[in-house]
Amino acid sequence: MNIFKQLRSSRLACTRVCTSYKASFSFFNFSSDASIQVHSQEQEVVIALGSNVGDRLNNFNEALRQIKKSGIEITRHACLYETEPAYVTDQPLFLNSAIRGITKLGPHELLSVLKKIEKEMGRVKGIRYGPRPIDLDILFYGKYRINSEILTVPHERIFERPFVMAPLVDLLGLDVDHDTVAYWHSFSKGGLFKSWKELGGESLIGKDGLRRVLPVNNRLWDWSKKTSVMGILNLTPDSFSDGGKFDSVGSAVSRVRTMISEGVDIIDLGAQSTRPMATKISVEEELDRLIPVVQKILELPEIEGKLISIDTFYSQVALEAVNKGAHIINDVSGGNLDSDMYRVVANLDVPYITMHMRGDPSTMQNIENLKYDDVCKQVGDELYERVSAAELSGVPAWRIILDPGIGFSKKTEDNLEILMGLKRIRSEIGRKSLGVSRAPLLVGPSRKRFLGEICGRASAVERGPGTVAAVTCAVLGGANVVRVHNVGDNVDAVKVCDSMLDRVERS
Repeated sequence: MNIFKQLRSSRLACTRVCTSYKASFSFFNFSSDASIQVHSQEQEVVIALGSNVGDRLNNFNEALRQIKKSGIEITRHACLYETEPAYVTDQPLFLNSAIRGITKLGPHELLSVLKKIEKEMGRVKGIRYGPRPIDLDILFYGKYRINSEILTVPHERIFERPFVMAPLVDLLGLDVDHDTVAYWHSFSKGGLFKSWKELGGESLIGKDGLRRVLPVNNRLWDWSKKTSVMGILNLTPDSFSDGGKFDSVGSAVSRVRTMISEGVDIIDLGAQSTRPMATKISVEEELDRLIPVVQKILELPEIEGKLISIDTFYSQVALEAVNKGAHIINDVSGGNLDSDMYRVVANLDVPYITMHMRGDPSTMQNIENLKYDDVCKQVGDELYERVSAAELSGVPAWRIILDPGIGFSKKTEDNLEILMGLKRIRSEIGRKSLGVSRAPLLVGPSRKRFLGEICGRASAVERGPGTVAAVTCAVLGGANVVRVHNVGDNVDAVKVCDSMLDRVERS
């Protein structure tokens, strides 16, 4: 019971904090007319979000903007859930999530700010639990229980609502990061994880009107339903496998048509090689290669329902491509090679693939970047650091896709460890953030050098069978997206794996 050991050790500190506030109010028996003018200490809070009227996702985005403008620093985002309405069932489906944040506002000041945001966004008084464009509730405020005429914290009925508990648990890690979180666990008999498990826990996801989703291209993608196949289209003269094959608009469009006929779900366009020791090109050259192809592809009738991903580490390329109609940004650097990437992606409101890589393509295979004591743990830790930085810049966790970076700053044995240890990587991330650990996982082993070393295939184009084997391992190990050159063969492999996993789940 690590949570409660930590809770006991923090009681003295809590007593000192409570004492410092007693001059202005008592948190444990809070009256609505208490003085709340002076607050010298920041408090960590949890705020739940819900919407089922109008453009629900836009409502969330606007609410987050208003929350930040009010001086609340958002530090973590839960996953995004589409849920059936509770209590009053004759109304549209909800989107639900939650955030953790830091504020100096007193609890009633915070409540007033949230109610003002609700009103400005069009919420009016109506039936309780009825439709609303936005619903903002304080679930936790610091370490304190609050009971006044207008505010109850922890929020009433919190522990009986899966649509509240699911995003709340997302905001936690299996490790308690500080004593405030230990107090949150103490508000529930046996801890929040036990309360969530008693409700049904992860077994509820995908069932009983509780879907975990990722917003993309004006729809909500439930990535648990099937493994998606991402087809690689390199618009480069120097990529390790197919450089120069598709560097004209006509050949690129023809390749896209072939991938669509083979069953591709996502087409990943890259106009800059990221092979080891690749020469970096300018933003302008990358855009010159990329944008004409994006425009032509989006004119194809058969592209309907498919997603366009842009493989770039330049924020300006990401911005231009999304403005031209691309749906996803795939950044091999995880934001390390362009300091503006997180800010740009945060404003674009598109999914962001965060890949693990040390250094850059010219240095990633240096000796110092290949040193691991425990590759799955370190990849998980370093991936989480990038996601955390993205979140602090305004990229919600519900728009993150994780990629452990097969072949990038990895040796052959490291790549094998990762393929066999995807669940371990998730669990390491989950020690810090369960929500981030539940993000879609992309794995890209296609034609990589380690397959050639194992199979004795010097030529990348001969590594198709090895790729199918690696993809099979990845899907059975928990990958949600696989990135490949040979779409047709791997679509079949994925279908077989999904059928096997479906039988296991039903048994």
